Amino acid sequence: MKRHLLTTAAVLALTWLPGQAMADMAAAEKWINDEFQPSVLTKDEQKAEMEWFIKAAEPFAGLEINVLSEGIPTHDYESKTLTKAFEEITGIKVNHQILGEGEVVQAVQTQMQTNRNLYDAYVNDSDLIGTHSRLQLAYNLTDQMEGDWKDVTSPTLDLEDFMGTQFTTGPDGKLYQLPDQQFANLYWFRKDWFDREDLKAQFKEKYGYELGVPVNWSAYEDIAEFFTNDVKEIDGVQVYGHMDYGKRAPDLGWRMTDAWLSMAGAGSPGEPNGVPIDEWGIRMEKGSCNPVGASVSRGGAANGPAAVYAIRKWDEWLRKYAPPGAASYDFYQSLPALSQGNVAQQIFWYTAFTASMVAPKSEGNNTVDDDGNPQWRMAPSPHGPYWEEGQKVGYQDVGSWTFLKSTPDDRAKAAWLYAQFVTSKTVDVKKSHVGLTFIRDSSVRHESFTERAPKLGGLVEFYRSPDRVRWSPTGINVPDYPKLAQIWWQQIGDVNSGAFTPQEAMDRLANEMDVTMARMEQADKAANVYGGCGPRLNEPKDPSEWLGKGGAKAKLENEKPQGETVNYDELVARWQNN
Repeated sequence: MKRHLLTTAAVLALTWLPGQAMADMAAAEKWINDEFQPSVLTKDEQKAEMEWFIKAAEPFAGLEINVLSEGIPTHDYESKTLTKAFEEITGIKVNHQILGEGEVVQAVQTQMQTNRNLYDAYVNDSDLIGTHSRLQLAYNLTDQMEGDWKDVTSPTLDLEDFMGTQFTTGPDGKLYQLPDQQFANLYWFRKDWFDREDLKAQFKEKYGYELGVPVNWSAYEDIAEFFTNDVKEIDGVQVYGHMDYGKRAPDLGWRMTDAWLSMAGAGSPGEPNGVPIDEWGIRMEKGSCNPVGASVSRGGAANGPAAVYAIRKWDEWLRKYAPPGAASYDFYQSLPALSQGNVAQQIFWYTAFTASMVAPKSEGNNTVDDDGNPQWRMAPSPHGPYWEEGQKVGYQDVGSWTFLKSTPDDRAKAAWLYAQFVTSKTVDVKKSHVGLTFIRDSSVRHESFTERAPKLGGLVEFYRSPDRVRWSPTGINVPDYPKLAQIWWQQIGDVNSGAFTPQEAMDRLANEMDVTMARMEQADKAANVYGGCGPRLNEPKDPSEWLGKGGAKAKLENEKPQGETVNYDELVARWQNN
């Protein structure tokens, strides 16, 4: 029997209910029939799973809880639709609030600092795994599921079916967060334009190689220049060779911490994160849990040549090749920008945007044809000149249910039930069709996605391939994500504004990270705040003692090697053959 099916014994074990619960089963059946299709489960299996939720929720009937997540289509569906289903089926009312990602991180940080229960659960990025595993202010789900939460842990949860649990597991081997949505940053391009014979010939004549998916940043830059300055106009519309965003806001910080430096080549080889230097430029020796510094002078790479190159190229491309106004966009404003149909490619495109990119032409999406087929595709992002084989290839966001110990027991248990409900096999295929942020292997392999794959531009092929785990979230080198992340956007914003050069900004950034980590070190030594795994900073040395000698990589004489591209169809064939 396939892994995603409930066993006969499990179905029988879940079928008994008190008579008064039958009204809830009637609601469950209505939701199963009207909303929760398709599913990897049969309707009888869905009913059995919902019967368990009804029974487990009885002690919390009438309770009203509050949860928080960022605003993407997946969470909008949960907030508007799944909360209603959950309340009708279980009797637990959920206020699922939506805020910006920066505000979510701030709320998590505030609750951890004050010990006041602001929310009963958060969809909190797995980027905080280093924080949660050190501070021990979030529940260790492994122990909770086997202990106090055993009676409210679904027998059909099937953790092995989740794709991202390796990213939500701490160094101690314990699960701290349950994945709720997952998306990668990939390369996006207009395949219809790239396939035009006249443009291909024109590009090859100028650059000496084929127009295709860029393997390196040199090729990406050539393509950006080509469409912006040579092609200029397609079908009467002015076109641009690049898209990004640059507004001075918290999301500008994670635009960079989301592996941008690593993609340029700033970190060390190692997957899912570089060892000893990660994608933030923070050094932590192999086998240790103590970060030793971010600046080059302490053995880190946050202000090294590769990191400075990465920031310089972000700023340069935004100014030279992106549509007017892009530099003032934030993450959310940039979401619909590509659908205008005037951009040839985007090097750093989150697949969370897929839902908006498959909207019909009638809704203003100019990147699909009259039949709704995408004229764009997604592919692996290119890497910079400092990148080397074996290094991290890109970022993946794993937004995950996180429960803080400051939440009262009954509210935490009720929220845990809701988290399991919105990730259950009963609802997950439908939720995945709405938000296109896959978390379960069984869902992405469901036949409905085989049918829909041609209209999703490579998303299904990517998430069915082994490559899906090569794109990874922030790792454990980052000792306190909320405290360090807020440093980034302010310094990067100073580059976009012209107040500081990339080198000056990254010097300031690295220094501020070290100063902040020094305070963490003091707190850990004095009160064991980070469980003994707080920073233990190296003494600063002359940067020349580290550059190219086990620390940051030395500056290259040529930061623009020959451009290199690959054929998109060959890439997809590799995904499909794995």
